[in-house]
Amino acid sequence: MKLHDVQGDHLTLLTPQNDKIRFHAIWLRDNSLDPTTRDPANGQRLVTLNDLPEFVTLDAAEVEASDLVVTFAPEGLTARFPLSWLMAHAYDVAPVSGMLEPGITTWGEEMQVYSAPLEELKNSDAVRRGWLSAMKRLGFAKITDGPVKPGALFDVIDLFGHVRETNYGRHFEVRTEVNPTNLAFTGLGLQAHTDNPYRDPVPTLQLLYCLENSADGGDSIVVDGFRVAERLRAENPDGFALLTQYPARFEYAGSAGVRLQSRRAIIELSADGLLQGVRFNNRSAAPIVDVPFEQMAAYYAAYRRFAQLVDDPSMAVRFKLEPGECFLVDNTRVMHARTGYSGTGSRWLQGCYADKDGLLSTLSALEHQTGMAAE
Repeated sequence: MKLHDVQGDHLTLLTPQNDKIRFHAIWLRDNSLDPTTRDPANGQRLVTLNDLPEFVTLDAAEVEASDLVVTFAPEGLTARFPLSWLMAHAYDVAPVSGMLEPGITTWGEEMQVYSAPLEELKNSDAVRRGWLSAMKRLGFAKITDGPVKPGALFDVIDLFGHVRETNYGRHFEVRTEVNPTNLAFTGLGLQAHTDNPYRDPVPTLQLLYCLENSADGGDSIVVDGFRVAERLRAENPDGFALLTQYPARFEYAGSAGVRLQSRRAIIELSADGLLQGVRFNNRSAAPIVDVPFEQMAAYYAAYRRFAQLVDDPSMAVRFKLEPGECFLVDNTRVMHARTGYSGTGSRWLQGCYADKDGLLSTLSALEHQTGMAAE
């Protein structure tokens, strides 16, 4: 890579493929890696944007080996940027096409379930990295060969993060109760749904760990909400837009002293139009009151079609958990369900919540460790 030209307020690098990548002077100054701008130990900024000159220009720039070296005016500060770092953070590139962030793969019934034995995940960074990478890409993964004992689900959370405690406690029991506080604690079949849509923020990961499953029925089902959203937009762009534009409402008041409410869109997009999340849970849906009268009929038509796609067998991956097995879902994306089960035999799962930032942090640290080792 070489320097193509330098203007006062920006410079242009030329890649080996003859692509031109531009960087503004103010962007380079704000992201300077020098020790007066960023703490060498933790990488955090030591200055605010208002500490920098309002008008930053480039006094000099050159490529030295694998680094870009620039001097800023009017400060006279010289900073060094690895070219690999610049390319990893380049913004003068074509925007992401479609609705998905890079590295996300949507799926239906054809998806091959990614699973790994618990002990291998504990003892091998390579196995754990592969499993976490699958979770990031697919929003769903299984674990096998775990101990059949209460509390074993916490060993899984320890692989990447921390339990998100809620009014259900650090964990909850999924088995039939006489007076259940939630329909999940019955033998009823449940439509595919995201959990706790009535919370802000919603728990972003959910784990379900099997201890017993000898009942007739009780199969687990997972559905990729991002694939559902893709199909809805392809069929009905206007209906898709309605489900992103207007908030639905969710609530839970099933136990004493708890009244949880949220106001969020069924399909959430980022500021640049990428899929951010889905919230879908008919059991916890409150009356929709934020859609204008003129749009309500069309909104409900889109809502119904979204629900029909959720129930489409071609969208679902179905399996029966064995004792010692568990699965993790990205609760902002992947909906889970179960078939009903009878009174013969027993079904006992333990569940808990965690957050995706811990999982992504652990994955990033493992990938960085691998990259450093390769160097």
